[in-house]
Amino acid sequence: MRNIVIVDPASTGYNYVQDVISRGFNPIVLQSTIDESTEEGKEFKKMVEDDIESIEHDFEWIHEEDTYEKTLEIIKGYEPLLVIPGAEQGVVLATKLANDLDVLCNPIENLDAMTLKHEMHNRLAKHNLRHIRGQVITSVEEAVKFYDEENLNEVVVKPVYSAGSTGVRICLNKDEMIKSIKELSTKTNLYGNRLSKLLVQERINGEEYFVNTVSCDGNHRVTLIWKYRKVKTAEGGMIYDTIETVNELNLGEAEMVEYAYKVADAIGIRYGPVHGEYMIDDDGPVLIEVNCRPSGCHMDADYLDRISGQHETDSVLDSYLKPERFHEEKKKRYRLYAHGALKLLITPKDLLADSAPLRNISIKLKSHYKTALDDTFDTKEFIKTEDLESSSGIIYLVNEDYFELTKDIEFLRKVEKMAFDLVLSEKSIDKIEIDETECISKTKSLMSKIENYGTTLLVTDQKLDDAHVQVNLDELDGIQGKYDCIVVNLNKSLVEIKEEEIARIFLEIFTKVKVGGLIFVPESTYQNIKSKRRGMEALLKTLNLRLELPPQGVDGIIIASKT
Repeated sequence: MRNIVIVDPASTGYNYVQDVISRGFNPIVLQSTIDESTEEGKEFKKMVEDDIESIEHDFEWIHEEDTYEKTLEIIKGYEPLLVIPGAEQGVVLATKLANDLDVLCNPIENLDAMTLKHEMHNRLAKHNLRHIRGQVITSVEEAVKFYDEENLNEVVVKPVYSAGSTGVRICLNKDEMIKSIKELSTKTNLYGNRLSKLLVQERINGEEYFVNTVSCDGNHRVTLIWKYRKVKTAEGGMIYDTIETVNELNLGEAEMVEYAYKVADAIGIRYGPVHGEYMIDDDGPVLIEVNCRPSGCHMDADYLDRISGQHETDSVLDSYLKPERFHEEKKKRYRLYAHGALKLLITPKDLLADSAPLRNISIKLKSHYKTALDDTFDTKEFIKTEDLESSSGIIYLVNEDYFELTKDIEFLRKVEKMAFDLVLSEKSIDKIEIDETECISKTKSLMSKIENYGTTLLVTDQKLDDAHVQVNLDELDGIQGKYDCIVVNLNKSLVEIKEEEIARIFLEIFTKVKVGGLIFVPESTYQNIKSKRRGMEALLKTLNLRLELPPQGVDGIIIASKT
């Protein structure tokens, strides 16, 4: 009885393996079968396998057999103490196995309410809890009939079974609903299964949250509360912008937690996690959906520990293995040690990228914890962001100071909207023509204007006869000390360098300025990066340098200071 089976430990659920080992048990990873008949299914299987392969611990890895009976017999041979799901696609298999093996788990009769988006609301209705009106449909005609009979206005169309925001559409009227249903009927859910059935629900307008709870023998406690900020696409999809921790309860949020406990009771949750998504509007809280597994977004145990002194998968194991600790934690007040946020990156269009400059930029932020960006560029096409899964990456932020955290979030939003080439640099075939004579002339003119400002470092492609200390890129590493002024005249040396490396170079150059010193970047330099002037300004702001007002008559020169 030293084995614990984890079905599909993907995303944040990958923390289970380390936690099981830390408690002196043996983790057995069971990967469920995924339909590979579609490209979506193949991609999802690869994502799960990549997550499992990223786990830096020893564990036994087995696969679901072609029949449930065979899988059950294999798992029975391990005599597991527990069988738990690590991600949404593992909930059904884990629950069935745990029930048949008679280990601690949620009752099998609650499985539909735990996984099917319409059944969970049917269960709430039976328990006289606020729920969302909805109808499972298989045709446009059925949807229109429900829409008219219920006198609906705005609705949400979504898969009956899926995860994330894949296939979720907000429709502001009947025509948008019809269009969304026709579109989604040709698509698949997150797991590659065709959407033969869809759920049409009335739309609730309010503030959206997720509440993570853990249950022990029907007793529930909150581990962490997060708040979403989403934006709607022109097609009606919902895109995640940020997810931020709720460190102190605001109006209506305590009521939401009370409601979340009642939701867990109504669904029939006895053990383990619930990642519940909720909306608060003028009428109070209402469930969007429950997911009976750890939270998503690949949150490291260390990242969560820095925020709240605990991480969800470890707290889940307490609910099964250490009920006395669960109850001690339940007595504690909700207190967090730091503010956490995830900035999910929004790709504005389909593009082929050759580098990700943001990797070198984000690490300079005061709140930076981790940057997760795809690093495969040779054949990778980044698609326009339409849901959680098509986000081009995540920046994980954590800071004890909420002001600093929000400052970093706003900076990332500005870069994303105004200088996206600093997030993902699109491949370009345009040839940049450089007039070296003009570059030299303008640089000499600038140098003459600042000669009385103090020690000056000129980083240049073209040597000047009468300049102060001047170096090219190859000589930059040898520069010691700080300067009162830095002038950057780089052009031809940038042409063959990828934007990711260009970002690193400029951030290194800018560190050479003294406190109180100035940096000058002329147009002849910043025009050679893809994001032009705004991109260069973003690089300066990355290091908390201050953009200065341009003097009248001095055009095309970015001036920044170190304060």
